[in-house]
Amino acid sequence: MMSTKTLALWVAYGTNGVVGSIRHDDEGYTVVMAGSDAASGVYPNLESAKGALHARMRPGSDWPRFQEH
Repeated sequence: MMSTKTLALWVAYGTNGVVGSIRHDDEGYTVVMAGSDAASGVYPNLESAKGALHARMRPGSDWPRFQEH
């Protein structure tokens, strides 16, 4: 059984609150949108994960504010 260790967590904030998060672990950067139990995808770097999270937001949404936790 393989376990992964979370190295970092970023929470994305839109104009109305939390819109999603990005978790960095041994697998890569995993995007999870707020209200979803499933990951939206795993990306090789933080910038691509941020872009993917923004792309899943409502069309025309401003770029979210990312805060590391």
